[in-house]
Amino acid sequence: MNVLHTSDWHLGRALYGRRRYNEFAAFLEWLAARVENEQIDVLLIAGDVFDTTAPSNRAQELYYSFLCRIANTSTCHQVVVIGGNHDSPSFLNAPKALLGALNVHVVGAMDADDEVVVCRNVAGDPEAIVCAVPYLRDRDIRQSEAGESMDDKRAKLAEGVCAHYQQIGERAEIARGDLDIPIIGMGHCFVAGGTTLADDGVRDLSVGSLDHVEASAFPACFDYLALGHLHVPQKVAQSETMRYCGSPIPMGFGEANQQKLVLQISFEGRTPDVAEIPVPCFQPLRRIAGGMEEILEALKQLKLEHSNAWVEVEYTDDDIAPDLREQVEAAIEGTDLEIRRIKNKRVMDRVLQRIDTAETLDDLEPADVFSRCLEEYEIPDDQRAELIASYTEILNTMQEADLNED
Repeated sequence: MNVLHTSDWHLGRALYGRRRYNEFAAFLEWLAARVENEQIDVLLIAGDVFDTTAPSNRAQELYYSFLCRIANTSTCHQVVVIGGNHDSPSFLNAPKALLGALNVHVVGAMDADDEVVVCRNVAGDPEAIVCAVPYLRDRDIRQSEAGESMDDKRAKLAEGVCAHYQQIGERAEIARGDLDIPIIGMGHCFVAGGTTLADDGVRDLSVGSLDHVEASAFPACFDYLALGHLHVPQKVAQSETMRYCGSPIPMGFGEANQQKLVLQISFEGRTPDVAEIPVPCFQPLRRIAGGMEEILEALKQLKLEHSNAWVEVEYTDDDIAPDLREQVEAAIEGTDLEIRRIKNKRVMDRVLQRIDTAETLDDLEPADVFSRCLEEYEIPDDQRAELIASYTEILNTMQEADLNED
């Protein structure tokens, strides 16, 4: 039996205002072909199908079209989808009955009676048991009590997560009985020791105040554990059979040079053989940092390569570069390169000097940053009102354009 483990599609995600539907469509086309060509029996999607709880019509179209295509393959007998922390449980569950007719089993929120999935082959015989545990929220696993300390809360949360997985594991073992078929666990959580990258788009997880789940929380009966949430492909506790496959496309420039993967698991009885399958790069990202000379030289090289990369530029010199954007835009004129973000580290450092050291640029609203720039460069008060009005108008225009695109 062949299983394909994917997660963290984040359909609908934008990169600094640039919609990425073409990338998502290309990935899903590649994934569907992989399912068909490699005769995948079971496809696992371990949470964060969408990037927001209210996905755009285009993101929904990509999702449902893909599931319909998989349902029409002659090989894939079951698709199992669990909700992630970005997903709306009720939204994922809404078409549950309809998708069930296509052999797509969706578990948007915790429901012990629905989390044990018996996957069957074309003859109707069981071929695997999937424990489809979605992202567990505080309200799902803990009852708050008056006067409890933070340590008490953490202990109860850890106990609740562990107890739920153990319960689902026990139900799976009962469902398996004497059959020589694997039990496959699924989860969407941050397992202790996991690796993240700066700017990888991973939202901090805190189930109440439980930041990480210990690897020991997962039942020993799991022959393979398919995890979602972390975007870097990695093993859990150095185990070959407890894995994050990571996101299929780079979610930010921090992942620009990372090889993306899906994981293909071939079972002989209950014994898994895990293969890392590289995902093609559908839209190259490049991060350039340095002084003006270094930036322009790097852009020149990309131009010579006829690259169509989306580029993040970070200016790090001490000298003021008032025409930074103009020089960068001039350097890529006539190419397929796109500048998605320009960071002037010198300006931002000066702005951030005015805020608490624990605060970062990402903590601020755009209007806050603009206001602090006006203060830092001592713009006269009589000019500020007009500048703020113009800036607000630009922001509104950009937001309206995003809504129209959706």
